[in-house]
Amino acid sequence: MDLGLTGKVAIVTGGSRGLGRAAAAALAAEGAHVIVCARGEDVLQSAAADLQETAAAGARVVPVVADVSTEAGVKQVIDAAAGEFGRIDIVVNNVGLARGADLESTTDADWQEAFDQTLFPAIRMSRLAAPYLRKQGGAIVMVSSIFGRESGGRMTYNAVKAAEISLTKSLAQQLAKDQIRVVSVAPGSILFEGGSWWKRQQADPAGIAAFIKQELPFGRFGTPDEVGAAIAFLASPKASWISGTTVVVDGCQSRMF
Repeated sequence: MDLGLTGKVAIVTGGSRGLGRAAAAALAAEGAHVIVCARGEDVLQSAAADLQETAAAGARVVPVVADVSTEAGVKQVIDAAAGEFGRIDIVVNNVGLARGADLESTTDADWQEAFDQTLFPAIRMSRLAAPYLRKQGGAIVMVSSIFGRESGGRMTYNAVKAAEISLTKSLAQQLAKDQIRVVSVAPGSILFEGGSWWKRQQADPAGIAAFIKQELPFGRFGTPDEVGAAIAFLASPKASWISGTTVVVDGCQSRMF
């Protein structure tokens, strides 16, 4: 299926690894120009080179080293996209970080970091991209989690991912008049080298095997590519009547109806 993404311009935050890289790969393979941003220059440059190799003919992958947990970093990415291509059609808000444990041992700093590293980048990137998206219509995709819809994971993670899902609905209602769609993707447990599940699997293979048997009906973790494909579809004109909702990509892991 041709998703109609040829020539579109997409920003993917946290695009050097994991779900962000998979989303960038799927978009570029469909012919979109993709701006990938991350803080680590070496990893980002390597990822961008690999992504360029699998991109469709004519599609460009542009790396931008930036910290999107800051206002300046977000503006740097927006300016790079606008300066390079003169337009922005798609924003994939993917970055996220949430540390902490239980109520009494999780500090105010832990809570602030979770919101600064996850929710505020999505707010700022969406806000600065909106004037560009408004010119021709476009899409914002929030990468949330099944643990933004139900209990699971760290308390701080639960809170910020739920906030992203709430933000999705609010922005979708506000921006529909401008022909801008806003959708959230809620992945389940996804395995990739260097990711949190991969690290746990290395440290406790037996424990993770038990987790898979109990929690993952298909008997395996999901892959970044499976999530990336869903993101590319939802960002595309083929998903023109999907907005303000959360699409779960979890292999039937979650319990919520």
